[in-house]
Amino acid sequence: MIELQDIVLVAFAYLIGSIPSSVWIGRRFYGIDVRDLGSKNAGATNTLRTLGKKAGLVVLLLDMIKGWLAVSLACLSSYKSGSSTIIHLEVAMSIAAIIGHIFPIYAGFKGGKGVATTMGIIMGISPIMALLCVVVFALVLVISHYVSLASIIAVLSFPIWIILYKTTHPWLMAFSIVLPVMVIITHRKNVFRLLRKQESELRLFPHKRAN
Repeated sequence: MIELQDIVLVAFAYLIGSIPSSVWIGRRFYGIDVRDLGSKNAGATNTLRTLGKKAGLVVLLLDMIKGWLAVSLACLSSYKSGSSTIIHLEVAMSIAAIIGHIFPIYAGFKGGKGVATTMGIIMGISPIMALLCVVVFALVLVISHYVSLASIIAVLSFPIWIILYKTTHPWLMAFSIVLPVMVIITHRKNVFRLLRKQESELRLFPHKRAN
């Protein structure tokens, strides 16, 4: 049975997810709306490309923190930690936070793709699984130089870690499958560009030109 506290916490998770870090930082410190530049996406990658490494890193950390916070606040409920009921609530709050990031109420419902927020959510569920996803992301990015591809494969690895860690709760398993689907949907344009070999690269260690 859904209780009032569940509705309040899920709504609060949406509001947390809606915090448009890149938009607010861009407007406050640079006088720029990142949604008007680059990929026109309100996320850490576009912030990095348009405003620089410092702004990109701050947005990345803030978006991860809001994902972690959204799922962690389930502890404010009256449910017992580790119970099936609180897992249901955590999943609902996680989805609400991602929806908030993609469709933020504070920024005209035009937000980002939710990858950093998703990583924060996974961190709230299991720091070890989050670390494994980050390792996958880093390896794919270093090899391919495509942030979109690294993001998709990293989130696709989440169900694998769920299975390996024998976390068999049906809602958590279902959520681990829903996450990659949501990421692929938000990255559908990137997927088409990848297939056409038109996707922009991001090289962490650019080659220096010889004098």
